[in-house]
Amino acid sequence: MADVLNGRTGTLSDQSTAELVQRASEQLSKLVRDELTLAKAELAEKGKHAGIGVGLFSGAGVLAMYGVGATIATAIIALSLVWPLWLASLVITAVIFVVAGVLALIGRSQFRRAVPAEPKAAIEGFKADVDEVKQAVRDRGRA
Repeated sequence: MADVLNGRTGTLSDQSTAELVQRASEQLSKLVRDELTLAKAELAEKGKHAGIGVGLFSGAGVLAMYGVGATIATAIIALSLVWPLWLASLVITAVIFVVAGVLALIGRSQFRRAVPAEPKAAIEGFKADVDEVKQAVRDRGRA
């Protein structure tokens, strides 16, 4: 240590330590970049599921509005016409609501896959990497 402070070149072991520190710094930078790339990919996947969920919920809402219109049409037809016409209208109304319900359930499941929007795999990987580095530093200190 005194040799470094006095301006003299270090010993071979000091140089290898410096190289190890430089190499560790480079590896740590690469590790952080890789973890950030993983986090971006994971968030993009969750965003995709959220978008699909919102689109399906929107489709369910539109179909539900058509269902309301069909229900109104059914009520009008039921009051003014004979059985077969309103019965057919009622069946179509029921089918529209069933389709809207199925779309809502699918949309809900897609939305649940996107929430919470935290990159769990990247966080776990980063924690494991930090633990590995800590262990390597401890092992290096003991040697």
